[in-house]
Amino acid sequence: MSSQSRSYSIIPEVPQSYIGNLYEFVYRSFLVPQKLRFADISRSTSPGSYSLRYSVLDSSGSRKLRVRVSGVEPITVEIEPLVDKVSEDEILEAKEDVAVAVDMFEQQVRKNSLVFAWREGESVVPESVSGKENKSLRRIFLETQILFIALFMGLGLILFYLIGPLVAVVLLAVQFIFVFYSNKIIARSADWHITEKNPFIHILQYPLSPGEDDPVKKIPKEDLVKLKKAIYEETIAEHGELDCDKAHKIFARFGIDCKRENLIAKKVNVYDVVKRTADRFGYKVPEIVVSNTLLPNAAASGPSPSRGVVLITTGTFLQLDDEEIVSVLGHEFGHLRGRDPLWLYGLSAVQYLFWFYIIFGLFPTGSFFLLLIYLWGLTILTYFIAKFFEARADLISAIVIGKPNVLAAALEKIGFQRLLYERMPSFRVQEWLSMDPHPPIYFRIARLRNLGQKFEIKHPLIQSAKEVTRGFLQSLS
Repeated sequence: MSSQSRSYSIIPEVPQSYIGNLYEFVYRSFLVPQKLRFADISRSTSPGSYSLRYSVLDSSGSRKLRVRVSGVEPITVEIEPLVDKVSEDEILEAKEDVAVAVDMFEQQVRKNSLVFAWREGESVVPESVSGKENKSLRRIFLETQILFIALFMGLGLILFYLIGPLVAVVLLAVQFIFVFYSNKIIARSADWHITEKNPFIHILQYPLSPGEDDPVKKIPKEDLVKLKKAIYEETIAEHGELDCDKAHKIFARFGIDCKRENLIAKKVNVYDVVKRTADRFGYKVPEIVVSNTLLPNAAASGPSPSRGVVLITTGTFLQLDDEEIVSVLGHEFGHLRGRDPLWLYGLSAVQYLFWFYIIFGLFPTGSFFLLLIYLWGLTILTYFIAKFFEARADLISAIVIGKPNVLAAALEKIGFQRLLYERMPSFRVQEWLSMDPHPPIYFRIARLRNLGQKFEIKHPLIQSAKEVTRGFLQSLS
């Protein structure tokens, strides 16, 4: 490899027996279909040895990079520039290609897996896989409560238009109460509460199939509940540990042909992971709750660090390692440190009252259509300002935890599907203007990686506002 060449390692979260399927997936489902981006694709397969080679093309179709992917655990990605003046971002994007393809395969395996999670001493809770929790009331109160603020703004405008000016003050008072007690609302909606005396979550994953071409045997839901209960009662409840050998025998009782080597068991000390993060910030451990859903997500809520609650999904423990979880939690603690829900509430309240009592009077009588346009524009603006706070939370995690590249890797795993879409310029603009308080994933990852290991930022919010605005303007060019 030349002096400009780079070498990276990726550890796949699948059984070793599936590594051959992983390489086949990357070749057939990721590289071959993208004929405008990749050329000279070749593969080599032998027992226990796999490799892929291909060239990355530029926008004119010329070869700019040569990539070799090989190994089992870890997978090694070697990238060699074929032309002069290849940027570091282009090399990182080539590495990101492989990481995204691996993430896509892992997601496919998880979709075809039995995944069970337990908390010691508590009743068996069924896993959620549909993502419906994202549409629940819980989402309204997470992190900056920006969705809650936007909903109240919309409701306030309509009621103001129909009833009169007093409703704005009343709604703001009610909204403040909800924001102030959002931590209690989140805590009550969670599946499990984590304490120092009972800190563990157990997770068992068994892949039934490595891919879409291999049909998965449908297992009745009632059998899955009985299976989960049997594994819990005969292993964790009796011995405090998941026993893969016993689990294998229980699978057999339910007619599932289970290979021991494919069983993946994890025991996560959730309290310890959160405490490590809290210690870095100098805070006491906040209330910790877990949602038993396979979608990876972590969030914080509450008006201050002393009144905070941290929510983590079981899918986060399945998809991220402890170091990545600490960095992600650093982002959430950044919201608590900045008291972001209160700041956004205050900013929205000032804006809210200004428009209600000054600007609103300038609208012609009966101009409900103009009011809706204004509401849409105000909501977009509110979400755009919220991106300043989300970007600041990334910076705070990088400063306090000190591992911006680890947070970038975690975001890459969680948001790999969006990364693919965000490579299209039109989709990037859409992401900047979407009703999502987070900046686009590509922007967050690149920003964290550009920080390096030594950096000093005096005013994270001002810095974040500048960079978010600059990132948006660059997406327009």
